[in-house]
Amino acid sequence: MKKLAIQAFLVVLACVFWHDSYAQKFGYIDSKFILGQMKEYKQAQSEIAQLSQGWQKEVDAKNKEVDNMEKAYLAEEVLLTDEMKKERLAAISKKREEAREYQRKIFGFEGLYFLKKQELIKPVQDKVFDAVEKVSKAKKIQIMFDKSGELVMIYTDPRHDYTDFVLEELGIGNKDDVIDNKR
Repeated sequence: MKKLAIQAFLVVLACVFWHDSYAQKFGYIDSKFILGQMKEYKQAQSEIAQLSQGWQKEVDAKNKEVDNMEKAYLAEEVLLTDEMKKERLAAISKKREEAREYQRKIFGFEGLYFLKKQELIKPVQDKVFDAVEKVSKAKKIQIMFDKSGELVMIYTDPRHDYTDFVLEELGIGNKDDVIDNKR
C-alpha cells in the first residue's frame, strides 16, 4: 500500500512538472553506495558494532544470572519452605524485570543504541545531504531521488545518476572514474 501511494505520488508529481515546464531536471543518487565509500561512515558503523556487542554481552550476562537463579531454585525447591519459595520466586522475578528493563534501556526505542547510532551517523548523513544540495544546485536539478531508499525505480537512465558528482563533492570520488553525465 505504501509503495503504491509513493508511486501514485510520483506519477502525479511527474505530470505536474511535465505540464508546467519541460525544463525540469530530475536526477538520482545511491546514498548506500556513497555512505559505503565514506571513511567516517565506516568508522561510525564499526564503533556502533563494538558498542552493540559489549551491550549485548551485558544483557546476556544478566539473562544468564536469571537462568542460574531459576536452576538453583528448581534444584532446591523440595527443600524450601513456602515462605522461602515465595522469596526466591520474588527475587527471580525482580532480577528478570531488571534484565528486561536494562535491555529496553539499551536496545529499546530511543535507547542508548539508537541514540549512539544517531549521534555517530547523523553528521555523516548531513554531510552527504549538503553535498547533494550543492550538486543539485550546480547541475540545476529540481528533484533528486535516492535509489537506495524505499522509492521504487523501475528504470534509471545512467545520464541522470549523480552519485559520482556527490562523491566528488565529498572529495572521495575515484579520480580515474569517468563521469558520463554530459551536462
